[in-house]
Amino acid sequence: MAIKCITGAFMLLLALATQPVMAGNLDVLLSGIFPDKRATYIGYESVEREDIPATSAVERKYLIVDFRFESEPPQEQLQANVHRVCMALLKDRELIRSLSDSGYDMVAVAFDRKSQFDCL
Repeated sequence: MAIKCITGAFMLLLALATQPVMAGNLDVLLSGIFPDKRATYIGYESVEREDIPATSAVERKYLIVDFRFESEPPQEQLQANVHRVCMALLKDRELIRSLSDSGYDMVAVAFDRKSQFDCL
């Protein structure tokens, strides 16, 4: 199951630009998303698809933000958790500008090693 919130968010990401990504800011933001410890932020990974031509409309460079649950939530709670992470990222306009400037086309959220959910 993949959740895609690409429409306006993707356009916003492409439209904004100014500073390079600051890993510290990203880590601070993502570490505080689940203060109740439902999920723990464990890091992020930058992925660049070299097999996709730079001129393609398909995303080449994206960021995966990775969380782990202490105990697996019910399936219907998963979408709410993805939404929570994505909205925290979208509300940080400086971070979005920085990601866009650094060439990121998309951000994905992962709660395990098997699946990713697209944010923007």
